[in-house]
Amino acid sequence: MNSGVLIFAAVTYLLMLIAFKYSHIRAFHVPVMATIIIMDMFVPFYLVFTRDWYKRLITEEEIFSFMIWSHVIVVLALYSLYILQIQAGRKLLKDPNASHQEHRAQGIGILLVRGLVIISASMVIEPASTGVT
Repeated sequence: MNSGVLIFAAVTYLLMLIAFKYSHIRAFHVPVMATIIIMDMFVPFYLVFTRDWYKRLITEEEIFSFMIWSHVIVVLALYSLYILQIQAGRKLLKDPNASHQEHRAQGIGILLVRGLVIISASMVIEPASTGVT
């Protein structure tokens, strides 16, 4: 189950890279990026409803883990970049003569930060239960 989430994240990351490469094809770029951003916004809800967070963070005291907090900070940075990117993208859609540099620079930042989110998520992911205690 946990590896399925990471595989899904890796596939959507690959799709983001392709959409970034073909950003000049707006009919492809905009829907793909918007869909991935929306899916990323729902990941915390998915995790809350499918994981025992109270046990892991409070009972097992992982709330004090540096890795957990590092992951949360990187996720918040990604969400902040998403907000800035949406604003810049809307500007471009309204005025095709607007500068693409800001939007492209933020896009590169998103690709880098989202890669870090996936890497940090793989480090904090709850290991599968083996039944051995």
